[in-house]
Amino acid sequence: MTIDEITNHLESLCPLSLQEDYDNCGLLLGDPKGEFHKALLCLDLTETVMTEAIQRQCNLIISHHPFIFRGLKKLTPGQPETAIISMAIRNNIAVYAIHTNLDNTLYGLNGWVFSKLGISAYRILSPKTAFLSKLAVFCPVDQSEKVRNALFAAGAGQIGHYDCCSYNVSGEGTFRASDKANPYVGEKNQVHVERETRIEVIFPTYLQGRVISALLSAHPYEEVAYDLYPLQNKFSQAGAGIIGQLDEPCSEVQFLDRVRKNLNIPVIRHSAFRSKLITTVALCTGSGSFLIPEAISANADAYLTADLKYHDFFDMEKRLLLADIGHYESEEGVKEWLYAALIEKFPNFAFLISDVNTNPVHYF
Repeated sequence: MTIDEITNHLESLCPLSLQEDYDNCGLLLGDPKGEFHKALLCLDLTETVMTEAIQRQCNLIISHHPFIFRGLKKLTPGQPETAIISMAIRNNIAVYAIHTNLDNTLYGLNGWVFSKLGISAYRILSPKTAFLSKLAVFCPVDQSEKVRNALFAAGAGQIGHYDCCSYNVSGEGTFRASDKANPYVGEKNQVHVERETRIEVIFPTYLQGRVISALLSAHPYEEVAYDLYPLQNKFSQAGAGIIGQLDEPCSEVQFLDRVRKNLNIPVIRHSAFRSKLITTVALCTGSGSFLIPEAISANADAYLTADLKYHDFFDMEKRLLLADIGHYESEEGVKEWLYAALIEKFPNFAFLISDVNTNPVHYF
């Protein structure tokens, strides 16, 4: 087992193309073809966590927050990155970060928090746009089912909670094969008319290579005619934050008490109570003040996030219950999310959850 087999699986769940422009996800240090032995899963990579990885004989660290976030211009004593990098190199430890690409995945960290709160039905709060493409391909009628199935297997044809979605139109295609061609139908040097099906499917743009490869493998023609169109549609499977429904409405006090107990949060900062039942909940783990307008527009009764400022709370009693549940507290579950995602795929390999509490915020 190589390290890139582990990271490729994570990227199949949370493609790197979903990360924000400012982020630095992926393999940050190490040889992707190096042999994998044992991984340590953490929220933050600190010197203490690196020491833990060495003591527990791990050769891969998977963290949520990238320890190399901004450009490094020098590696000199006194900088935390210097110590971590030198310790990793001396002990042959690779480092991988899975940050906003995980945050922007429908069933990522936000979904894990909702599961802890008993919310199972939810959707993306602010879906990404310009992440979808449409493929239109022309093939013989008797081969259309084979081609469609290949496209579906490659990840095309999924719209929301529906899969195998396509649009099909029958028509006639014409072509003339030259002496150098090897035509599937028709004769060389003669114009041929073939009953064909135009198949249209939508797919996430980051799957384009896989979709086109599947198309070319399944299509019978020597030269495959197809068109690709970029779309501006919203991509319902990826984006910032999520919003969902409680199974049973509850009071604001009951709701915050559930959040505090289920997520093990010592303190919740919140806006004034509105004396209204909580039914619809929006969430963005980590720093999510930028989504307050979206939560309001979506008619959320409560919005859970972290790193809120003083002025964020003004006038919220007229709109929703705004609650700051802590950055560390909202994201600590990433270790459990990673463990579940990896052990399901690789049940015979060792994935260890870090025991180090990296929360820099303390409560008196």
